[in-house]
This record gives sequence, C-alpha cells and structure tokens, in this order.
Amino acid sequence: MQRGILSRSIIRIPEVYVSLHDRLTEDLKLAMKARDQLRMDVIRMIKAAVMNKEMELKKDLDDAEMSRVMTTMIKQRRESVEQFEKGHRAELAEKERREIAILESYLPQAFSPEQLATVVDMVIQETGARSLKEMGAVMKAVMVRVAGQPVDGKQISDLVRAKLQ
Repeated sequence: MQRGILSRSIIRIPEVYVSLHDRLTEDLKLAMKARDQLRMDVIRMIKAAVMNKEMELKKDLDDAEMSRVMTTMIKQRRESVEQFEKGHRAELAEKERREIAILESYLPQAFSPEQLATVVDMVIQETGARSLKEMGAVMKAVMVRVAGQPVDGKQISDLVRAKLQ
C-alpha cells in the first residue's frame, strides 16, 4: 500500500472546514489512486449507507447524522467480529477490525470514560436526580449533551445506573 498518497488525506488545516461528504469523496479518489481496495470498499459502503438513509428520510444528512450512520456500521462490524471469532474465522474477524479502524477515522473523537463520567455527574447534579426512577430524565439530558459525538448508549446507561444506585 502506498502510504504517501493516503497520508495526505488525513492532514487537515483546522481553519478550513471540509464536510464529511466532501472528505469521503476526496478520500475515495485518493484510495483509488493508491489502489487501496479495502479503503475503497469501506468508503463506498459508507456512501451507500448514507444515500440509503437520505432516501429514507428524504433529506440530505448533515455530518452529525452521517456520524450516527457510521456508528451503526461500526456496531454491526463489532458484532460480526464476535461471530467470526466464535466460528474460528480469524481472517474475517481481522478484515472487520480493519474496516472498523477506517470507519472510526471519519468519526469525531469519542469521549473518554472519564469525560463521560464527568458529563453524567454534571447532569445528575443539575437535575437533582437521586434514584433510578429519574434515570430516564438523566439519560435524556446526557444524550443531548453528547449529541454529535460517537457514544455508546449502553455505556452511558450503565454509568448512570451505577451513579444513581
């Protein structure tokens, strides 16, 4: 694989905002030039999934909505990795892991467990929640705070449950 061509796609000038859609299109061109079949396949899968979601919603997706589509794709691939490992298909599990790495490169930086814990603590303090009965309100407020970021709802739910017990 020629790393020189693809490494240019990763470098971004912070002052210039490039939409995720434009970035995918440009990176697809670079992957084609580099003959990076896996990256081409993953980018095409992303574009197809986004197009399907746009057709379903009958509107263009913004970057946050595209990120949610990709988060779903990552979740599906993680489940596939588990199934492939149970079936002793290490080569297929590894391919899925490489696809996950490519997908994650297009997502905004995820919250660390410490950052999530801080957000949950702040929301619990602001809402005055004291028991599990108020978990729904806390979850809703936390999800609003972390909107646009790739987060695992189950991880947040477990964290909220632990803090409210």
